[in-house]
Amino acid sequence: MDGYRNGIPAGKLRAVWVKSKKSNGNGQCVEVAALRGGQFAFRNSTDPEGPALIFTTPEMDAFLDGARKGEFDAMRYSDI
Repeated sequence: MDGYRNGIPAGKLRAVWVKSKKSNGNGQCVEVAALRGGQFAFRNSTDPEGPALIFTTPEMDAFLDGARKGEFDAMRYSDI
């Protein structure tokens, strides 16, 4: 995993973080960064030094495919 593991402090990653253009500027966003070795990191924009979740390319591909197909549409934060 190129030395990256889940929970690594996001501030320790040398990465360019990107958030959705749909972000409304209130700072409550999920940000993603591409890492060396074909991995991806996710962090909470309200805690940029907090823990990052690391995913492999196949994991990211599977998630994005499911999102595109609407597999997560039934999950709404208002339903939790």
